[in-house]
Amino acid sequence: MTAGTTLADRLVEFTRTTRFETLPPAVVVESRRRWIDSLGCAIGALDEPAPTFARRLAGRIGWTSEETTGTSCRLFGGGRSAPDWAAFSNGVHIRYLDCNDTYLSKEPAHPSDNFAAVMAVGEHVQAPGTRWIEAAAIAYEVQCRLADAFSIRARGWDHVTYGNLSSCLAAAKLLNLDADQTRHALGIAGTTAAALRLTRAGELSMWKGCAFAHAARNGVFAALLAREGITGPAPLFEGEMGFWQQVCGGPFELEQLGGPNDGDWMLPKTSIKFVPAEYHSQSAVAAAYELRQRLDDPRRITAIRIDTFKTAVEIIAKDPEKWRPKTRETADHSLPYCFVVALLDGQVTAAQFADAKLNDPLVLDLVAKTQVVEDPELTARYPKGIPNRITLTLEDGSTLEAFNEFPPGHDQNPLSDEQLAAKFHGLADPILGEEKAQAILDQAARLDQDDQPWSVVDHIRLDHS
Repeated sequence: MTAGTTLADRLVEFTRTTRFETLPPAVVVESRRRWIDSLGCAIGALDEPAPTFARRLAGRIGWTSEETTGTSCRLFGGGRSAPDWAAFSNGVHIRYLDCNDTYLSKEPAHPSDNFAAVMAVGEHVQAPGTRWIEAAAIAYEVQCRLADAFSIRARGWDHVTYGNLSSCLAAAKLLNLDADQTRHALGIAGTTAAALRLTRAGELSMWKGCAFAHAARNGVFAALLAREGITGPAPLFEGEMGFWQQVCGGPFELEQLGGPNDGDWMLPKTSIKFVPAEYHSQSAVAAAYELRQRLDDPRRITAIRIDTFKTAVEIIAKDPEKWRPKTRETADHSLPYCFVVALLDGQVTAAQFADAKLNDPLVLDLVAKTQVVEDPELTARYPKGIPNRITLTLEDGSTLEAFNEFPPGHDQNPLSDEQLAAKFHGLADPILGEEKAQAILDQAARLDQDDQPWSVVDHIRLDHS
């Protein structure tokens, strides 16, 4: 940073100067693919409890449609709401199944959560799909660069703390805020941002799938306040009692934001999940699918050993609750549980997190036979890869072993368009039917040519909504 330039100034300048016309081709292509993936995740969650509750509450919050303020916003599942509440409700839908995209660094993130803010403000101001992509590219860039810069998880803060900032800047871009307004919005969002890591510790609650949705709502709300003229604290990062001092314990360096080439942008570097489970377990699930082909009877297993990396142990294996999960939120954040159900069933879907499966005697028996061990050599390979080595010991003393580092959807092993479509249909068809799901997929795939991208939400509702 040059003398007198704050980090907030850099973020504001980047936000205001980013234009769709100058985005590299890969950013545009991958934005469409992340939008498709986000819609599939939201559809798959339509009938889940927390999204239903969020939709019900948001639908009670009205917004006066006036030319000077913009329109109300559609909700996944039906209804309309104010922009900030639409960001919350739609964000819960996108995130709840734990199936949307991921970025791994010093701080893990799920940057497609930002689409909740993009959707809400994008419809509010009637912005075409090109501007949605513009805003999404900004949000991904900011959140992922912050994740590269500093691990707030290590200090007890949840990763969604960074999402307040990224979603706020996406909203500010779509609202066409000027530099001062954007800076004020960032100050408001940043000083109300800090979220406790308790969200993802111990027995997990419904809030795990709602936390970023709240951050998106907060970011949108901050931008709307700034548009009306409310000023925010500054300097956000460098100030006394500011973000760096309170959240990080000291300053960090933020790398270049954006650039003219594909490789300069963070969005194409994110990974798409191939199953609805915490990302660090994805390679263990892939290894389970391989082992399943070589295992004639899982009842012959006497021991399961998972050699893994430090972050996986800390997030999805350390807590006692992860070894006897009582909620779907805990189960999809349990490395031993996700591996075992993948091995037994050959799939990981919502059905694998139902109460019957959580209490299945064979599942519980195999989880009890599982050992998770940190391997320093595997830790050294993270976050470039997410290596998991599985060893099954059978009753005759023989062993089966499988290793996976780059599961399907990882940025080093990306899903093809056909695989992405298959994932989308796997989530959407059981809820909406194949014909309606295909129509939604077709529209989403044209995001950069769509003048009314919000209209796709009209097709995403339950018959009993």
